[in-house]
Amino acid sequence: MRAIVIREFGPPEVMRLEEVPTPSPGLGEVLIRVHAVSVNRTLDLAVRAGTYAARARLPHVLGNDPSGVVAAVGDGVTTRKVGDRVATRQILRPGTATSGPMILGVHVWGGYAEYVIVPADATHPIPDDVDFVTATVVARHAPTALSMLRDDAKLQAGNWVLVMGASGGLGSAGIQIAKSLGARVIAAAGADDRVRAAVELGAEFGINYRAQDIASEVRRITGGRGVDVVFENIADPELFPKAFASLARGGRLITAGAHGGGLVTLDVKQLYLNSNTVIGSVGRITPDDLQFALRAAAEGRYRILVDRVLPLADAALAHRIVDERTGIGKVVLQP
Repeated sequence: MRAIVIREFGPPEVMRLEEVPTPSPGLGEVLIRVHAVSVNRTLDLAVRAGTYAARARLPHVLGNDPSGVVAAVGDGVTTRKVGDRVATRQILRPGTATSGPMILGVHVWGGYAEYVIVPADATHPIPDDVDFVTATVVARHAPTALSMLRDDAKLQAGNWVLVMGASGGLGSAGIQIAKSLGARVIAAAGADDRVRAAVELGAEFGINYRAQDIASEVRRITGGRGVDVVFENIADPELFPKAFASLARGGRLITAGAHGGGLVTLDVKQLYLNSNTVIGSVGRITPDDLQFALRAAAEGRYRILVDRVLPLADAALAHRIVDERTGIGKVVLQP
């Protein structure tokens, strides 16, 4: 099979299209013919560069959210059959008290390839009305946003929520999940066209955080109160303090992701005087939540933002596009 292989860490050019043996599924595994896999800033670009917290073992194949068609099943698999259209959950094994989770495309070879091996129980059927690109993007972000907002941040109907990075994969998911939970949504992004795209997904208000002061705009929109939840996934040293300052008394900031830098300042006086909470979460992807999200996509209640779809051979170009932060929505590869 053809796969994008990295044999050293570095810039996008370290990814090479190679012919490698097609794997065979083992006990409890399925072989998927990949039809779509997205490009992610942290789990792809950082892993390729060698800056991710978990360093991949080389040679390596990236890609943590492939979707496609089951091409073969291993011994003991009864829940999937050849020809099934499936999406994947990137967490192959949950973390423990002493170790982190096992992630597809980080700890094992992923979906930047014509075929990928995954445990059968890490796959989920795709509804007939959902294409592979949509299934990949939905599976990657929607269940994560759902668990972060519903379970971790305890978002309630009528709450105000500020979504940062609102036109990105996780941000656009956060807008729609928050709306489905009955919240009032303010979308914040770094350019006017990105703000417009986020508002079209259902946000009531939009803020260009490169041209407007986040906290001032939030106070104006909410009548001076602030938001109950900030849904943060950037960790930009300039933006994080402003997003935190947008919280109402008792408000919660929940964050997953650090592609803006990782080290930020925190106003501790506000933290304790306003009884605020900061929550770090990678989210959880359960079969029920993934089914809910895919069904919502099939019924037109959940939409994705896709910047462009490229062939597998253009993986290096795809990484450069994502790194430049010039697009709106996801970049997806089609092996």
